[in-house]
Amino acid sequence: MQRNFLLIAAGLTAFFMFVACQTDQQSTTEFRLWYKQPATEWTEALPVGNGRLGAMVFGKVDSERIQLNEESLWAGQPINNNNPGAKEHLTEIQQLLLKGQIARAVELGEKYLLGTPPRIRSYQTLGDLFIETDIPGEVSNYRRDLDLRTGICSVAFAAGDVNYRREVFASAPDNVIVVRFAADQPESINLKIWLGRAQDAETIANGSNMLFMRGQIIDEPDPLRGPGGAHMRFEAHVLALNDGGQVSTQDNHLVVQNVDALTLLLTAATDYNVYRLSFDKAKNPSTICTDILAPLDLRSYQKLKADHIADHAALFDRVKIYLGESPLTELPTDERLYKVKEGMNDPAFAALYFQYGRYLLMNSSRAPGVLPANLQGIWNDFFEAPWNSDFHTNINLQMNYWPADVGNLPETIEPLTNFFLRLMEPGARTAHEMYGASGWNMHHLTDPFGRTGLMDGIQWGTSPLAGAWMTLTFWRHYEFSQDLAYLEKAYPLLKGSAEFALDFLIQDKNGHLVTAPSTSPENTYIHPSDGKKYQMTTAATIDIQILTELFNNCIEAAERLKDDPTFVEEMRDALDRLPPVRIGANGTIQEWIEDYKEAEPGHRHVSHLFGLHPGTQITPDTPELFDAARKTIERRLSFGGGHTGWSRAWIVNFYARLLDGQAAHRHLHLLFAKSTLNNLFDTHPPFQIDGNFGGTAGIAEMLLQSFNREIHLLPALPSAWPDGAVRGLKARGNFEVDMEWQKGELISAKIRSLSGGACRIRYKDRVVEEMTEPGQVVLF
Repeated sequence: MQRNFLLIAAGLTAFFMFVACQTDQQSTTEFRLWYKQPATEWTEALPVGNGRLGAMVFGKVDSERIQLNEESLWAGQPINNNNPGAKEHLTEIQQLLLKGQIARAVELGEKYLLGTPPRIRSYQTLGDLFIETDIPGEVSNYRRDLDLRTGICSVAFAAGDVNYRREVFASAPDNVIVVRFAADQPESINLKIWLGRAQDAETIANGSNMLFMRGQIIDEPDPLRGPGGAHMRFEAHVLALNDGGQVSTQDNHLVVQNVDALTLLLTAATDYNVYRLSFDKAKNPSTICTDILAPLDLRSYQKLKADHIADHAALFDRVKIYLGESPLTELPTDERLYKVKEGMNDPAFAALYFQYGRYLLMNSSRAPGVLPANLQGIWNDFFEAPWNSDFHTNINLQMNYWPADVGNLPETIEPLTNFFLRLMEPGARTAHEMYGASGWNMHHLTDPFGRTGLMDGIQWGTSPLAGAWMTLTFWRHYEFSQDLAYLEKAYPLLKGSAEFALDFLIQDKNGHLVTAPSTSPENTYIHPSDGKKYQMTTAATIDIQILTELFNNCIEAAERLKDDPTFVEEMRDALDRLPPVRIGANGTIQEWIEDYKEAEPGHRHVSHLFGLHPGTQITPDTPELFDAARKTIERRLSFGGGHTGWSRAWIVNFYARLLDGQAAHRHLHLLFAKSTLNNLFDTHPPFQIDGNFGGTAGIAEMLLQSFNREIHLLPALPSAWPDGAVRGLKARGNFEVDMEWQKGELISAKIRSLSGGACRIRYKDRVVEEMTEPGQVVLF
């Protein structure tokens, strides 16, 4: 090893004391959202969640609303929507595309490829917990906040000579939402509490201290969404535990009189079974709720809170980050965001945003939950949400999990992996029934019932490699964790996707293997033969880049698991026959198989740069493509690209991969300025959580990259963060990384090898290589 690049351990002691001081101080003082007033609309409320249950806390004094979610509460039902004419007409459609007869191919595609029915139904709100309070006197000293480290949302205020405090959190260990009311004077709490839902449910009182809300989603028949009927059953229970005073029920409300303190325990359940991707008559939502609450009847609030904090902080505290001091730290979050939008540099705000992204992911995708984070994570107040709050797989669901591994939250991958292992079964039907192929595939969206046919429209849904794109998440998790048991579990997803791709590819006139039909997600080109706009094509560039990643990843996985060498050779042969990624006449990466004119050159999707990020094919080692990638982004931006939250977040990641910290930071600031709501939710508009997760991943990419078997320290550090420190970021190879930098230069770094193996570290033009043992620490 190049010892001149190493610092002795004694010299590092001061560094890690500094890192601990800076990051620990910020975790207690800065990783908090706070406001001087209640929320007046849903996108100002503050989120809590435990992966299965979610709540949005408004913090109103006299008429509080806490909006509720249960992750599996969806309208709809299982439907095989594979078009029965697809396989019979596939070859004809493919040949039309190869001959350039796009209009006829689209016409047949609309008739024989589009799903029957072509749309899904929506994720739905569970309802609301309403609390009316009897507060005498004028309210003062109001404060509403969310402590990211503890996962507790608090509301505090004074009225008369009494100080009131409420706390709300979603406990994963106890599988409940906890609401606490307290005051510093006895007998000061008087409340009326009820559950409400605008449709498909009723609330009843049970005994003197419980409310039940039970219902069943009634879907109206819809030719675009499927048959109607009585579908998912659900229930919510609220248990009130009082210190002093009295709790009673009246007209299906809880009436709380003269208590010293009150704890509400809320849980909910449905009859959804993820292993069936369907309803399960054997699951009784009422029994599930009762079984969850029964052990908690005598549990103290202090014990509930302590267990929750211990569990939550164990995940959150794995990563500490300090990006510099800020003059705006003492401002409420909405006022601080306003200053940032006006142009003030606030490095501590970027650190807050990073940790908020981790907070949102760990609270929307973890046990006791069983489903992935959807377009809104787990938080949704609609019966028909924008884009149904679905699992969108032409970038959005993938982006949700970009920060999972680097952000040291491996638990968040488990619901996603387990869900997709179940999705393979309907995906295999789609592969066979639509494409006559083995393996499995899906298109650009799905729901908890496992819809995998072509959805919404030919122009939106023709993405037969969406499942292949999803496999990058599973392979990346193995790269970060080096967990061979996980790879064995996830390998069928990779192999099945590769098997589908091998059967789906056809040969074009140049002898290349191409995908057909294909699109560059949601984007449009102008065909020179008729001057018309189309989406459908053969071998859009993103398809070739996805297949390159898929086959390379699957080859490595197969070799590690000693799978069939014949299968490996088939993938190697296919790789050699894929079309190359081309540079167009304008110097940008070519988006389609031909150098077509773009109908919308400022489009939000930049799919032909998949190979730059999240793929790993366009790097400084491919200088022509690397330069063309930069020109591609510049051209997109010059025509107004990056105008949605998630698209802007993707651009942050692009520039980080281009090693351009200044540009990455500029677009991170634009993400804050143009696409961030007062509660720091990302807005498309409207709210979509993928931009939060993409922005969080972009900050990590600016500080640490680890693809292509190299740990690159501070690859895109902007001048706006001259001094900083980070602890606990993960790198591929199962390494944990701590760093400190001052005046824009790396001072020192500590890399913990958790699995052993080769460790290659880069900082600027300096490289260190070492073969490590498990538990070894490399000091750079």
